[in-house]
Amino acid sequence: MEGNLEYRLLTDTIMTSKSTDTAVTPRGFWTQKMEEASEFMEKMRKYPIAECGEPMVSLVDAAEGLEVQYSTTKINDQYPRIFFLRQGLIKQFQAVAKEMNEQGWILKVEDGYRSPEMQRGLSHNPRLFDFILKKVMWELEGAIPAPEFMLRRLGALLAIRCRLGTHISGSAIDISVVDRNTGKDIDRGGPYIEISERTPMDSPFITPEERANRYAIMDLFHRHGWQAYPWEFWHFSAGDCYTEFLQNTGKPARYGPMRFEGDKITSILPPQDDELLEPVEFYQKGIAESLERFKNAQ
Repeated sequence: MEGNLEYRLLTDTIMTSKSTDTAVTPRGFWTQKMEEASEFMEKMRKYPIAECGEPMVSLVDAAEGLEVQYSTTKINDQYPRIFFLRQGLIKQFQAVAKEMNEQGWILKVEDGYRSPEMQRGLSHNPRLFDFILKKVMWELEGAIPAPEFMLRRLGALLAIRCRLGTHISGSAIDISVVDRNTGKDIDRGGPYIEISERTPMDSPFITPEERANRYAIMDLFHRHGWQAYPWEFWHFSAGDCYTEFLQNTGKPARYGPMRFEGDKITSILPPQDDELLEPVEFYQKGIAESLERFKNAQ
């Protein structure tokens, strides 16, 4: 399909070519993709942003008359999710939801805007931190990672700077898709959130049916002006640095990191936008605490 080819051409421009020998195993593929994502994030630290100041709009209100579902979970079991997007993306959101409804699907919004505190809260979730540490130790064949390496992996999986969190820009949504007839998720090779070698959009470790579902959903989003994030099959955004870079538009991002309070947005400007949400020492402590939890669980 044309949309799939377009996607592959776009992602090829940023992905480092690796030998197939390292990519055919789950561990090799995981390492390759994590390094690609890390390199991408470094580029995003320098990508120009020309904040347009657009207000935020409730997705719940915008979806009136459409079948749309929303996650009922909280971030870090603490922060209620904020289902808002920038005003300029609302018609694109409605168009996706409408087309999904027409083919018997229901868009489920898993996450929308995140404040810096909400983004920081992801790294403070012991279950998530433990899971990622186990995955990193699997990658390192049992070795305990240095804090800097753990920070690099978390940077690929969770935004660790406001500038890199497009949820903080109000320009991204995480999604699942539900089959109206069965009430079950359309199978894309894992649930939201899947953190494994199946997570990247082009993972070879999923079935042909799961891959077809991913590409069908991705193509639908692309037709309505969204951009898939290559390293997570559930993340879509528009108007931010991810999108402009991946689509090679040459334009600065019009949406940058900001705080959304009430009906007011306040931009997070340099150098604060590029500061680590937590220092390296936090991750060093986090590794030690996780290892202690692993020991106590034996």
